[in-house]
Amino acid sequence: MKNWFTTWFNTPYYHLLYKDRNQWEAKHFIQHLLQQLKPSKEAIFLDVACGKGRHSKFLHQNGFNIHGIDLSAESIKEASKHSSESLHFQQHDMRETYLESHFDYALNLFTSFGYFETDNDNQRAINAMAKNLKKGGKLIIDFMNAKKVVLKLVEEEMKTVENIRFHIQRKVEKGYILKDIRFTDSGKNHHYQEKVQALGLSDFSHYLQKAGLNVVDLWGDYELNDFDVLHSNRLIIVAQK
Repeated sequence: MKNWFTTWFNTPYYHLLYKDRNQWEAKHFIQHLLQQLKPSKEAIFLDVACGKGRHSKFLHQNGFNIHGIDLSAESIKEASKHSSESLHFQQHDMRETYLESHFDYALNLFTSFGYFETDNDNQRAINAMAKNLKKGGKLIIDFMNAKKVVLKLVEEEMKTVENIRFHIQRKVEKGYILKDIRFTDSGKNHHYQEKVQALGLSDFSHYLQKAGLNVVDLWGDYELNDFDVLHSNRLIIVAQK
């Protein structure tokens, strides 16, 4: 299923399945991040692969100017309901530069990476994020701790949301974590697949170095505790241009 993200993220079923994503957790993370980064009030943020803009909105509530970009037209349509003079949303491919040398901070949060089929596309995306930053700007990547996910993989589960019963199966194959999602709605069977590379710190370090970015901080959860490859839930990287 090549470029699965171009279709699945635009379906109403994607938004239905994940409608209860934790708003408190996102707000909690943003608050910790701001306390650590200590950005000036004039700082401009870019939220790369922003989805419906939950992280962008929390940043905006803290008084910052932010742009959110995402490939999904449906996500941007929903996010744009909250647009203002200092909160902007636009449909955009993360592999392409958005506004060169414009941002103090670029964010790529909640495992919004590793979707592509080629290493070249991964590098293009990191390069574009770097180009969007001003000199001295910082990129924050929040990715799953793939090693822990693989070790503790939940292979199968059922989830019912608004009378639709989702059958979810997971497996690891050729360096990717695959999630097959099957369900029936109005008598019609549906099947979608999420496919995310099991990238680790060494992979990201390689991409970042090639893009001219240096890793300056590394955390393992939304409280910004130190990263532990076996026990941390997240891999959060801060890299500076």
